This record gives sequence, structure tokens and C-alpha cells, in this order.
Amino acid sequence: MKSNVLKIIVIDNDLTFHEAYQYYFETYKDYSLEGIYVSVKDALLDYDNVLPDIIVSEVSMPDGCGIEGIGHFRKKDSKVKIIMVSAESDFEIVKKAFKNMANGYLTKPVGINSLHRALNAIKYEGATISNDIAKKIISMFQRKSYASFSERENEIIDYLSQGATYKTIANNLFVTPSTINFHIQNIYLKLNVNSKSEALNKLRELEHSANLI
Repeated sequence: MKSNVLKIIVIDNDLTFHEAYQYYFETYKDYSLEGIYVSVKDALLDYDNVLPDIIVSEVSMPDGCGIEGIGHFRKKDSKVKIIMVSAESDFEIVKKAFKNMANGYLTKPVGINSLHRALNAIKYEGATISNDIAKKIISMFQRKSYASFSERENEIIDYLSQGATYKTIANNLFVTPSTINFHIQNIYLKLNVNSKSEALNKLRELEHSANLI
């Protein structure tokens, strides 16, 4: 094998995807598929025999060792590149993957071209992320901010617009539901409304007004 050909292993417990991965790598010139495993444990047992350059691993595994598996591979080789793959694009899951030192995150379905682009991004830039997740992250940093509300109230408004419950908002902001209720009552007061639906309608109207900054 040429030295510039990177060795890849795939971890996915869904056997229906194995044939697709095998076909993909038959078309790639710069990447060699060295093994497909149904669990992190199996991949670890064979790791020293393969010494992969890049690992492509499913997030949801039966043994619950998808994202947690990153740490096990890092103990084997701190420099190995790891791409997590999942049908889930929930930002908390994505954030957990990167906090655990993943180098990339792709959302399914992963096609032949999207996987090749991801591998190239890892090879040349050291990181990769699906376009849908990138757009979601960008939107988080481009949240609408209402001048008449405090920073905390704007955070809560953003969660309300996403359909989050009081409990979910409280958990995400690390406060009690009663604290969230207090802020929401203040929001209702400022908007001169009495319910969540009225508040959201009023906020939509404000989006087109000069109160937005």
C-alpha cells in the first residue's frame, strides 16, 4: 500500500450499511477500508493490527459506547482522527461528541460523495461537519435579539420559539423551572400577552419592526 493512502476503519452495528461502505471505499483512491466492526470493543481488539489513520464510528451503539468510545481510541493513539456518524443532529449530542475530542460529525444518510468530502476535510484540514449542523450552529450565533428584553429573557425567548418546555429550558440554562416561569411572566408582561401562543405571535410581529437589533 502506498504511504499516502490512509487506513480507515468503520464501526457500525447495522449490517445493512456495511455493503455500502465497502462499495464506497472501492471507488476511493486515497483511502483504504481496513475493517468494519459491529462494536467499539471489536475495533479495539483489532486496533493494534490495523493502526488506522481515521475512524468512522456510529454514535448510537447497543453497548452505549459510541461517543464514549472516542476516549478508548485516544488511549490507543492520541493523534487518530475520529468522525462520528448519526441520524441525530441534536446540538447537545454534537457538542458532546466534540467535547469528547471527535474530529468530525456527519448526519445520515452519508453518501459516497459526502463521505469522501469528509475524509478529505479530515486529511487536509483536520476536521469536518455536515452542512445541516454547520447551519444550525451559525443560526445559534445569529439569534434575534430584542432590545426590550434582558439577555436571559432573549435566551428563553429563543428556546420558546423552538418549542422547548419550561423544564427543558431550565435544564439547559441550569436554573429551576420556577425561575424560568418568573422570567416568562416578565416576558408576557412586556409583550402585554397572557399565553405562549400570544407571545410567539407578538414576537413574530416584532421581527419585522425596528425593535429588532
